[in-house]
Amino acid sequence: MEQTHTTHTGGAAATPGAQRRVLVVEDDRTIADAITARLRAEGFQVQAAYDGPAAVASAESWLPELLVLDVMLPGFDGLEVCRRVQAQRPVPVLMLTARDDETDMLVGLGVGADDYMTKPFSMRELAARVHVLLRRVERATLAAHAPRGATLRLGDLEIDHAQRRVRVQAEDVHLTPTEFDLLVCLAGTPRAVLSREQLLAEVWDWADASGTRTVDSHIKALRRKIGAERIRTVHGVGYALETPAQA
Repeated sequence: MEQTHTTHTGGAAATPGAQRRVLVVEDDRTIADAITARLRAEGFQVQAAYDGPAAVASAESWLPELLVLDVMLPGFDGLEVCRRVQAQRPVPVLMLTARDDETDMLVGLGVGADDYMTKPFSMRELAARVHVLLRRVERATLAAHAPRGATLRLGDLEIDHAQRRVRVQAEDVHLTPTEFDLLVCLAGTPRAVLSREQLLAEVWDWADASGTRTVDSHIKALRRKIGAERIRTVHGVGYALETPAQA
């Protein structure tokens, strides 16, 4: 089986995705070709892998800046690909799942995926999410080198903006870039309720309210890491970060 196929776009320098490397991991060649064609049209350099081992090998040798990763793959699945790639180096991952199953989504977010899409999906939305994830990485890089204030402390929760580190009860908590940005957004106005639409706009740069379920899934993943009691749900509205009265 041919394991990888590399495509490069001519004249990409004039397009928003120019010179950014995206690895597409999808065993369905028709879907892989469609994603590759759309991202190539957006100006990205694209390499495709069609099984788990090929994906890990390509990620190690080609050093992509983002993965579009299907869950169901030959060899080993996308969750294992995500684990192995993230163990090599942090890289944003947009996970694709054929089932609208919240458990699958939470497991994917738990192993280091930053976002997910359920099949079938529109190529336009996929391309938009790729751009958003890469912009988030750029913002994180700039923030790490910009002068910032002291670490934000809300009770036993500490948020270090410059190092993008979070500690709970003096223990480091590993968050994905999306989870960190979501926590920072909530921590900006402790105890204030932020709507799903507000969070979607602030963290994901989306104006489309159809993505609010993505917010819910990331909140659940974040709760698992920092403690469910720290994030209050206001049904029908959104979420608030709970803090000690003196914080």
